[in-house]
Amino acid sequence: MKSSAESSPTSVSDGTPGSPSGKLDRGMGLTAATATNIIGMVGVGPFLTIPFMIAAMGGPHIIYAWVAGAILALADGLVYAQLGAALPGSGGPYLYLREAYKPFGLGRLMGFTFIFQIILVAPLSIAGGAVGFADYLRFNWTTMTGVEHDLVAAMVCIGVMAMLYRNIESIGRLSVIMLVVVLATVGWVIVSGLFHFSWQQAFAFPPEAFQLNKDLVVKLGAASVLAMYSYGGYNQVCNIAEEIRSPTRTIPRSIVLSIFVVAAIYIVMSIVIVGLIPWPEAMETRTVASVFIERTFSDPAQGRIAGTIMTSLILFVAASSLFAFMLGYSRIPFAAARKGQFFKAFARVHRTKHFPHVSVLTLGFISIPFCFFTLGQLVSWLIQVQILVRFIWQCAGVILLHEYRKDIPQPFTMWLYPLPALASLGLWLYIFVTGPWEGIAFSVFFLGASVAAYFIFEKMHGRPPLGELDEA
Repeated sequence: MKSSAESSPTSVSDGTPGSPSGKLDRGMGLTAATATNIIGMVGVGPFLTIPFMIAAMGGPHIIYAWVAGAILALADGLVYAQLGAALPGSGGPYLYLREAYKPFGLGRLMGFTFIFQIILVAPLSIAGGAVGFADYLRFNWTTMTGVEHDLVAAMVCIGVMAMLYRNIESIGRLSVIMLVVVLATVGWVIVSGLFHFSWQQAFAFPPEAFQLNKDLVVKLGAASVLAMYSYGGYNQVCNIAEEIRSPTRTIPRSIVLSIFVVAAIYIVMSIVIVGLIPWPEAMETRTVASVFIERTFSDPAQGRIAGTIMTSLILFVAASSLFAFMLGYSRIPFAAARKGQFFKAFARVHRTKHFPHVSVLTLGFISIPFCFFTLGQLVSWLIQVQILVRFIWQCAGVILLHEYRKDIPQPFTMWLYPLPALASLGLWLYIFVTGPWEGIAFSVFFLGASVAAYFIFEKMHGRPPLGELDEA
């Protein structure tokens, strides 16, 4: 990890200099930034996906998928670390794609397509977490009706918006508090499991788990999609980079730290769960952590109480994850609007609390209608859409930025540059092509729709669609 003296290109990182919409405050340090990443990663995701991962692998050897996911997350995290240190401004990937492809006249196009997919991905991701929250609540609220379930999910979105309606210093402190609860929750699962699980059962891998063939490769690809859904969030700090202190040091460190911490948590947690609950049974339950805690007690009544408490903690973890995601996503339309590439209202900053309130409220309210869909409908194809519209272009973009944008100081260079970027590109493509064909078709259609929307947007503004415009 190479790092040099702090420097940040003001004209790039802060959007439009002297913008009347104002600047954001750099009030979040390494601890709060890492906490924001971790609570974004360890949401309800792993508690919901572990059973599906077991089913995809056809056995308890889901550790393969967690390790594969961790390798991809680290490689892709280093891409974000290098880009985030060079361009520490609000909007994250929007900023990276716009600047990396600018020398080729494609900066505005790449930035627009990213924002276009955020309008779909952000509400679906937020609503998916809220619906997952409501799904897990059924462990405690066994008589919940469908309407009640949907209303609970909608109320979660509204509650998260309310928590984000504050300045960045308060958000940083709240993130650390949430992190403590998150670690306490997964810590309870891990520690309880260490006293009750069976090593023999946890590692009773079927014979095919040791045969490197097409079947295992396909299964690993399917399980890795689910793993990456749970790992997602290590880049949240990039979206709020303009509010990070010493961003060229803090961003790379927070990304790498969060990936290592979360990978260790997921691997150990999965081992103890399948070491207590037989994998054929574990893959059928949808509240696996609560059932797991219930099984650690010999007294069924005490076990039920413990399972109820665990469910409550997981619900808090789910809400914390939504908090982190909505925080990061809300900064992207804000950054684009300041550059004249999105609606001007999104560039507004709250007069006293200094955060992009229009963006927070808009994404939050758009998420609410999606709370009336099932979790399967919401998360279906999200990874594949993001791979085709964003992830693979970022992997190439970090190399383009390094080679062709010498005008931008780049104080951090990934280890073994450019191998992590190339590895990340290859792994993303592997996950994409091994996914469901419906997702591939939808992703191609959505990419085409976003490009068409860009040309319409530029025509409405009387601007040439390709090439870069002079900036004031």
